[in-house]
Amino acid sequence: MTETPPRDARWRVRTLCRVGWTVASIFVVEAAVCGLSIVPVLLLWMWLVEWTTSAFVLRTIVFSVSIVPSYILFALCLMTLSPIATRITGARTPRNAEMRLSDMGWPLMTWARYVAATHVVRQLAGPLFRGSPIWTAYLRLNGARIGRRVYVNTLFISDHNLLEFGDDVVIGSEVHISGHVVEGGVLRTGGVRFGRNVTVGLGSVIDIDVEADHDCQIGALSLVPKHTRLEAGAVYAGIPARRIDQQAPGRAGDRRPRP
Repeated sequence: MTETPPRDARWRVRTLCRVGWTVASIFVVEAAVCGLSIVPVLLLWMWLVEWTTSAFVLRTIVFSVSIVPSYILFALCLMTLSPIATRITGARTPRNAEMRLSDMGWPLMTWARYVAATHVVRQLAGPLFRGSPIWTAYLRLNGARIGRRVYVNTLFISDHNLLEFGDDVVIGSEVHISGHVVEGGVLRTGGVRFGRNVTVGLGSVIDIDVEADHDCQIGALSLVPKHTRLEAGAVYAGIPARRIDQQAPGRAGDRRPRP
């Protein structure tokens, strides 16, 4: 039975410390963000309790009506405080990086903290505001570079700091856009850039390092592989996505009258 070299033992200890610190920091930061987000709701409810102290029926009605507005207030606060927390703690997805999952290095831990914060907002606030200017504003606050009049009707967007959308971009429901991919035990990252007036149909999947030039259209249920460059003014669809707006060979110039 061979003994584990001291170097391996030290590496394992350091790895466990990194993972433990990351998990603890995620718990502390997200608990603080959620706790601060609920403070305005608690203050509102305390005021309502004092206002309806002598009227039980009125209190019942008021609190019943205030449940949904209270949750909306919490969600708005969460979507504001979470991006602030990620900026303060430096949680971001590294650009154009390759990180072995087995190494458990600090860049991977930084990415994990960013993904965790994004996931909390996606689950607790995303369903309320997706497809609205409020959701677009959150993506912008969380690191995405987004132009004017951008419509994002999906929750399946990650690595916001690697996304760049020009003016008048429309992203349909259930579209998956990610700035990372895991291949062979290695996490690779890459930005996604859409020029102005780009449209992405519902259910499409956009891989890392994809660029779509202005006025490009991506059909529904399409897959755009990584490192793809889509031309301006073109229409793409399929798995993988191919250009479909060009005339078939032999048809151009065929102007024979119909029988």
